[in-house]
Amino acid sequence: MTTFLHGSATTMKTYNAPPSADRAKSASSQSDSSRQVSQGLRISLLGAAAAAVVSLVACGSDGSAPIASGGGSVTPPPTVTSQKRANILYIMADDLGYSDIKAFGGEIDTPNLDALVASGRILTNHHTGTVCAITRSMLISGTDHHLVGEGTMGAPNDERKGLPGYEGYLNDSALSVAQLLKDAGYHTYMAGKWHLGSGIVGGATTSGKTPDQWGFERSYALLGGAASNHFAHEAAGSKNYTEDGQYVQPGQPGQPGGAGGSPAVFYSTDFYTQKLIEYIDANKADGKPFFAYAAYTSPHWPLQVPEPWLSKYKGKYDAGYDAIRNARIARQKALGIIPADFNPYAGLPEALVAPAGTAANGTAGAKYINALNGPAQGYIDYGPGLVDKGWGSLTAAERKAQARYMEIYAGMVENLDHNIGLLVQHLKDIGEYDNTFIMFQSDNGAEGWPITNADPLATDTANATDPVYSKLGTDNGLQSAQRLQYGLRWAEVSATPFRQTKGYMGEGGISTPAIVKLPGQTSQQPNLRAFTHVTDNTATFLALGGVTLPSTAAPAKVDASTGVDLNKGKVVYNGRNVWPITGQSLLPLLRGEATGEVRTTAFGEESYGRAQIRSADGRWKALWTEPAQFGPADGHWELFDLATDRSENNDVSASNVTVLDNLITQWKAYMSSVGGVEPARPKGYY
Repeated sequence: MTTFLHGSATTMKTYNAPPSADRAKSASSQSDSSRQVSQGLRISLLGAAAAAVVSLVACGSDGSAPIASGGGSVTPPPTVTSQKRANILYIMADDLGYSDIKAFGGEIDTPNLDALVASGRILTNHHTGTVCAITRSMLISGTDHHLVGEGTMGAPNDERKGLPGYEGYLNDSALSVAQLLKDAGYHTYMAGKWHLGSGIVGGATTSGKTPDQWGFERSYALLGGAASNHFAHEAAGSKNYTEDGQYVQPGQPGQPGGAGGSPAVFYSTDFYTQKLIEYIDANKADGKPFFAYAAYTSPHWPLQVPEPWLSKYKGKYDAGYDAIRNARIARQKALGIIPADFNPYAGLPEALVAPAGTAANGTAGAKYINALNGPAQGYIDYGPGLVDKGWGSLTAAERKAQARYMEIYAGMVENLDHNIGLLVQHLKDIGEYDNTFIMFQSDNGAEGWPITNADPLATDTANATDPVYSKLGTDNGLQSAQRLQYGLRWAEVSATPFRQTKGYMGEGGISTPAIVKLPGQTSQQPNLRAFTHVTDNTATFLALGGVTLPSTAAPAKVDASTGVDLNKGKVVYNGRNVWPITGQSLLPLLRGEATGEVRTTAFGEESYGRAQIRSADGRWKALWTEPAQFGPADGHWELFDLATDRSENNDVSASNVTVLDNLITQWKAYMSSVGGVEPARPKGYY
């Protein structure tokens, strides 16, 4: 019988709609009916009946416990139990697809993750944001990204620029899981990608804060969204990395990877692993539990990995996209990741030339279709698509290059697994493994950023020709490596069996592989198929640590011009008015103390103007994607029955009009509740 160590579940708090609800209208004009709905929602959200709408919030709780009322006094630090509490090791991969690792059907060797599964549990229905910064903001804050500064990844340059919630970094209205755990007696460490702010204490920049200012006791952080070179040859004085809140330059003399520095060679995944081990060992004698966040930048581009992983997969992908995808599907069915009768998504239709946008695209008079306005309201415009060729349409040179990209990617994934094994083995070596909660996941779906927005023939042909070909994936010794990525079709393979990739709201963009091992767990438990979300991670970590969540209501701060209470729904922590944790602890499910769904309310999301909402019973998903290559040409909302079609093959919107209309209304309520703004022109980051 499996036994688990201490860590009690904590009741989650609901929150009221933020005062920025009136920003939820589209930046473009709404139809009369949409405007009436929006006005009605604002009234209800700002009144005493707000709780009814709040239950629709994307990261909302089940509504079982309201926010405690009271004054604006500072909430005491979280209470701490006297019993030894579990350590927490949280491992995040970067742009890893759903099917890449072996436990989720992949052909890539990942024996250490396999071992974690053998003594843990697979989460088959775990979800994130569409892109890395959005996911990370929800992980750290435990609530919806629009509330805490990452309404989109980075500050937008459109009509949303300067609006609250669109700062482009973790804002001062956020809680921090690291700070809460630190205040509760945990050591807190992180190594890897931060992507939530880059301003050090005393620095001139106002672009957010570094990890040390959010409760991480020790940290070595890549501040931006991607390494320019995984082997890190930083220029003197560069400000891309910090250690403990001070800028560092790996590759410079005396620093990691530089002359006289240690290690002699900096490779991101290897280095972050050893840094975390160093931090853990520095304080292991004091008996305090630790929270360690391994924020790896692998397998994010640029595709690079040292030997022996660089050469291991040569020839493995010569059969092409469809053969690899079909083999993964067969393994997923054999492993029970998907049912035997699951109908997987087959991929986008081939596009030998880029689908054209409308004639008015790019002009001042363009009226772009978005989630609020379509042809019926006079909005008909959209931008062009991308060249997206199938394997059969590639030249021999293109196939050679494409296969090599995937070989290098696979090597990065196996190297990542190797480093996870080093971390886990070290916990065993120091006697902490049995008292450690371990969770692994990716930050979003597979990265489908195209190799070029035009036909990649020239790029692929050049990459297939020596001397370039033999150097692919290696260290060029420069600050910036070759920008090497694997493109749309391999990303679809990584997303198997789902539709769409990173940046989109289809299941392939927001479903990630996830594995959890509880303290003391020694055998594999059945796959957890309930819908779970990255904000639930936050709540789970805090519950495991016995942290009492802040619940003192923030004092009113009424805007004289609007009469709106700017602090409505916030709580007070350490003198700041912040949004409460709204994820749900997974401990009851993971321990077998509860069954069924984690939440019983509708769950909405939006980024880049792309949208989705899941029904309260978990059956239906309404999905909106801009035309015309990735979404319907007429810009309508699609509807999918997740009970039978999680791959999103069969749009049933036409035969379930009432269901769809209700979900769209609920999605608008969600947007109002988090201050989200549907952009006039929906467009992704590439």
